[in-house]
Amino acid sequence: MSQDDNPKVVDSWAGLQEELFKDSLRDIGRHRLNYIFRGMANAEWDLRTSLGRLQTPHYNPEHLLIRAFKKYAYLQTKGLNEWHILALAQHHGLPTRILDWSISPYIAAHFATDDMEQMDKDGVIWCVDATKGYQQLPDVLQRKIEQEYAYVFTVDMLDEIAPDLKTFDALKEEPFLVFFEPPSLDERIVNQYAMFSVLSDARLRLDDWLEGKKELYRKLVIPARFKWELRDRLDQLNITERVIYPGLDGLCKWIKRYYTHKDAIQPKKEG
Repeated sequence: MSQDDNPKVVDSWAGLQEELFKDSLRDIGRHRLNYIFRGMANAEWDLRTSLGRLQTPHYNPEHLLIRAFKKYAYLQTKGLNEWHILALAQHHGLPTRILDWSISPYIAAHFATDDMEQMDKDGVIWCVDATKGYQQLPDVLQRKIEQEYAYVFTVDMLDEIAPDLKTFDALKEEPFLVFFEPPSLDERIVNQYAMFSVLSDARLRLDDWLEGKKELYRKLVIPARFKWELRDRLDQLNITERVIYPGLDGLCKWIKRYYTHKDAIQPKKEG
């Protein structure tokens, strides 16, 4: 993405609340957000998918990865549609074209401040308005989401229109973006208020697709100088690894971070 994307620098708790909850009053008279949020510990990181990190200009292993997952996870995927399988694979670490997001701005803020080795770097929260992106959807998907009175898709809604990624990609010549809510596979998905994004072109980075579409998104930069304060406030709100990763693993991640002293942190080396 070019440098003219005009990120908003937010360096106070009050300022962050104002930005995160901007435009929260819907036409139904309720204070609910149309935005989907993604937090990252380093503002210089792009919106490349895990699949994108494996691809080369002449190599796209997506169909190979999905084929292998279906074959070797047969008992876990039997009877599931391809969108459900894709969500399951993403959740368990298979490289896919999916990016993880959250309905909760505070969950996004957690992921912008949870990496102790990146505390000397500016973080970022991406905010994408799901409803303003309707006009870029293929007509068949626009009609479906209007019929369902929804603002994001489910795996079953997508399956009705496009039962596989090849069909999905062919719905429109120009690349388009879809947000869908994954099935409640476990407590982690539920507690993170998880949302997934998927582009109809697996080779495309989402930040590149967003370039020139400033009406669809806001980019909030969290300066390194504000990260520690934001991190402590989130802990007080119980937005911690104990909630986000239920179980002993999450508990230990929280304890480790909570008792890490600033002076003990060694920033990650460049390159």
